[in-house]
Amino acid sequence: MKYFSKKIIVALLLLVITFDSYAGGGNRTGTGGAAQLLIPVGTAGMAIAGSGIATAEGLDAIFWNPAGVANSLNNTNIGFSHMNYIADIGVENGAISTSIPDIGTVAFNLKSISVGEIAVTTNQYPDGTGRTFKPQYLTAGLTYSRQLTNRIAVGVTGTLVTESLGDASASGVAFNVGLIYKDLADIDGLSFGIVMKNLGPQMKYDGSALSTTASVADWKRSPGILKIDTAPFELPSTFEIGFGYMPYVDKANRLQVTADFQNNNFSGDEYKFGLEYSYVKTFYLRAGYSTSPKSQSEDYIYGLTCGAGISYAMEGITLSVGYAYRDIKYFDANHVFEINLGF
Repeated sequence: MKYFSKKIIVALLLLVITFDSYAGGGNRTGTGGAAQLLIPVGTAGMAIAGSGIATAEGLDAIFWNPAGVANSLNNTNIGFSHMNYIADIGVENGAISTSIPDIGTVAFNLKSISVGEIAVTTNQYPDGTGRTFKPQYLTAGLTYSRQLTNRIAVGVTGTLVTESLGDASASGVAFNVGLIYKDLADIDGLSFGIVMKNLGPQMKYDGSALSTTASVADWKRSPGILKIDTAPFELPSTFEIGFGYMPYVDKANRLQVTADFQNNNFSGDEYKFGLEYSYVKTFYLRAGYSTSPKSQSEDYIYGLTCGAGISYAMEGITLSVGYAYRDIKYFDANHVFEINLGF
């Protein structure tokens, strides 16, 4: 066990060194793309401001740390959620996971973002041509998670990312890799988590919308079709380290404190803190706060979060309902509703 733990520590150090050379921090703000990868899902994680990197479990862990997907009381889980995002944008997410004996847990999730219709404008018709288009943003992820020991779990998620803006589109792949270590340093209730998100090649837009009719001045030739070559963009990679601690209260009441540090490839670092109270693992109250000291005060729009959840088991089926609230500067607050079934 000690030899195995040393290998885990070495692997973590290599991850940190690799990401340190890859990340750029706040000096690259606004230069990345595929921002839909950063839109969170999962009411439990959102309600504690995303600080549960070391404590995420079940379907909620698909976004926060794939290592936690294997940690579930049910063999199969199905979940759906809806979020009222900023500027009347809706986010729908569906996920399913199942445990396979001696192999691990496999999960699939699908997230779509509905923006609504946008008027088509051109140089000749800057006020609109009368036509509209509907942007489409879709991510589809496949997760594998395994509990290596009663303390250590690992997980990886591969995500297909697609964006469509009328007749122009881009697609790519992103990977999340995570680890969770429970009872760290033989301290009961102390958990450690580490995750790298959105690692992958650059994406680039292509399509007929990038073709235009052009002519060369002083050349006696008819106008031709010119295709604009767009610049590639990188994915919004992040690196996170988190801790969770659950002190013993009594058999009925549980209290869990979480903290997380997030290094962003295209924005300032973030610090997140959360608190969760549960009664007989049935009723949950959650609250959290996130901050980014190095970001300008007007640039960082997130802050307080809170939420609640109910989990009820009946005849082999566990029904869970969750809600999360996130306060956002300049926009209406986010409201997330979620329902999960466990078998």
